Amino acid sequence: MELRYIAALDESPEEEPLDAYSRVVTGVAERLAPSVANLRVSQRVRGGRRLDGGGSAVVITPDGFMLTSAHVVAQSNGRGRASFVDGREIDFAVVGADALSDLAVLRSDTRDLVPAELGHSEQLRVGQLVVAIGNPHGFAGSVTAGVVSALGRSLPTRSGANVRIVDNVIQTDAALNPGNSGGALADGQGRVVGINTAVAGVGLGLAVPINAATRKIVAALMSEGRFRRAYLGLALGPRPLPPRVAARLGRSSGVEVVTVVEDSPAARAGLRTEDLIVALNGRPIESVDELQRLMVGELIGAAVRLTVERQGRELEATLVPDELEG
Repeated sequence: MELRYIAALDESPEEEPLDAYSRVVTGVAERLAPSVANLRVSQRVRGGRRLDGGGSAVVITPDGFMLTSAHVVAQSNGRGRASFVDGREIDFAVVGADALSDLAVLRSDTRDLVPAELGHSEQLRVGQLVVAIGNPHGFAGSVTAGVVSALGRSLPTRSGANVRIVDNVIQTDAALNPGNSGGALADGQGRVVGINTAVAGVGLGLAVPINAATRKIVAALMSEGRFRRAYLGLALGPRPLPPRVAARLGRSSGVEVVTVVEDSPAARAGLRTEDLIVALNGRPIESVDELQRLMVGELIGAAVRLTVERQGRELEATLVPDELEG
């Protein structure tokens, strides 16, 4: 019997079409890779020694502005080098950093960078494909893909003695490693929806969202080099409202004053420990995070009304916030 071999048409691997998933990931990588920089910075450590560190950054304007994580450039001398996938290396300076949102803006004198398109994290859905691009362990232009594992996570941040919660953090299972910080988390259209900031465990990465709040912070860092927040001089904690107060207000929780800092706006307004804050300028307050979000720069030097419950009575205190330092 004579055997005949029939050659398959178009067997060449180069001609095989990509599957839909691969097309999305490769498309995002090709579009975004030129906009993600590999950063090298020198940081001061204990004993006066200096160590070279690294991270990633995302180009946001063609005239040299880049966005990264504040902790990547913390304790640096304010300068560093950025390299790109096309082989270019440029110097940059830190324009401003906000440790309490873990965002920083850098600036280079280069005027022909390729900016990424910023998206809107509010439009993300759990299970949606996302792509992370950065420089883990110095391996430039590394691409990983995964899904949005969860939305609305919280990330504690610290600046000196001040602790704040970054809200609406994106959780993803796209592999993140040291060096990814400051890099891009993008949706399937190649739009940057988050700045990778932390590795919380295997398969558990976190990214600061690109939303209305963070856009405001980035704009302030670009124009003023800082983001201003109002300061009341209070240490606060969550507390359930007494049943009668809860029934009257129609909600179950408020914010308890744990400590009043001496000679602070709160102290001058007469606030006391164990006061329960239930509203700011008539807006209900049910958690510490909610009150923190309202401490925007516009309140600095302006009279604000705090509604408090004290020993069964509802009182109003008027205070003028200072600017948060550090």
